[in-house]
Amino acid sequence: MSNNAAQAVKTKPTTAPRRRVTILGSTGSVGCQTIDLIARDPGKYQVVALTARQNVAKLVEQARLLNPEMAVIADENRYQELKDALADTKIAVSAGAEAVVDAAEADAEWVMAAIVGAAGLPSTMAAARRGAMVAFANKETLVCAGPLMMKLVAEAGATLLPVDSEHNAIWQVFDFEHPEAISRLILTASGGPFRNLSRDEMAVMTPEQAVKHPVWSMGAKISIDSATLMNKALEVIEAHFLFQMPSEKIDVIVHPQSVIHSMVEYNDGSVLAQLGSPDMRIPISTTLAWPNRMPTPAAQLDLAKLGQLTFEAPDPVKFPALRLARDAMRMGGTAPTLLNAANEVAVQAFLDKRIGFLDIEAINEAALTHGPVATLTDLDVLREADQAARRYASEQAQRRERKI
Repeated sequence: MSNNAAQAVKTKPTTAPRRRVTILGSTGSVGCQTIDLIARDPGKYQVVALTARQNVAKLVEQARLLNPEMAVIADENRYQELKDALADTKIAVSAGAEAVVDAAEADAEWVMAAIVGAAGLPSTMAAARRGAMVAFANKETLVCAGPLMMKLVAEAGATLLPVDSEHNAIWQVFDFEHPEAISRLILTASGGPFRNLSRDEMAVMTPEQAVKHPVWSMGAKISIDSATLMNKALEVIEAHFLFQMPSEKIDVIVHPQSVIHSMVEYNDGSVLAQLGSPDMRIPISTTLAWPNRMPTPAAQLDLAKLGQLTFEAPDPVKFPALRLARDAMRMGGTAPTLLNAANEVAVQAFLDKRIGFLDIEAINEAALTHGPVATLTDLDVLREADQAARRYASEQAQRRERKI
């Protein structure tokens, strides 16, 4: 790993008496859990901005709890509703995609980037561009724009703090001073709700069944990604850029108990792991309090009660997402963007009950194969690839819709 990359991931910030924070995507799962932690010790934080996509009621509730300087709703049609609901406060209200970016650019030391999907890319990059500490749960930032993001982080002196439990676990045990001593990264996967089902059984699974994750409590989109293992596939791409590790040094192992959140193997044979209860407030807390630690309400880990921890290799036939991710990495350029965009479209079509569960992977593979793959030189190239993949995936979903 280069010095710049190590600096980008783990540079000690200047400790402030009261940390100024912004939460992008505050009404989602990660955003709500971040607010839960802040509300337990509000004297340590000044909330600068909260943003949401459409959930005005939840945003108003959060704003009244934490009294931010500004509240932003991405859906411009909900502006008046938000304004009226906060009319008796001094909280500034705005709406629209540009307003979300403005919130990311506001003077907060620490920014939680928790907007799901490629939609979170502009605001996450805006926060990094001004040199903020960016706690990012938006893996698409690195999946789609990894080279651009890491270059921006290095140039701006920003700090990336990974929130995904797997990358957060690696980050906690990764020797940034001696990266040459690391032989591989091992990402753990729960296996999702369909781990023990056959392909024929998976083919008739419903969205309601797919979102019932056996361990974690997550939003609908990421729950579906866990069921297809696309979540893990995207995490392999994310780890490649975040930790500057080649694909062949990043492995995935299924660990149904989700107690070991990931591991780092060193060249002397040592394997260091981070363990904890499956509660997202733990990795969130490590970034919110960083470089310190803070108490959380997460359950204490009782290994004796667990009795055993088990592991198995992921089934490449049942779950081809990992192969698609490695294909995208080998193709380079905008290939990961094509895969991510197609997956977002396919997952939504499945949630809308327009296509079947196995159609998700078929659409993803078709979009990646269809291309074309361009050299990722700037965000305009990325946007063009993203839009083209979405159009193609939508067409593929429409063709399959009649078969359901």
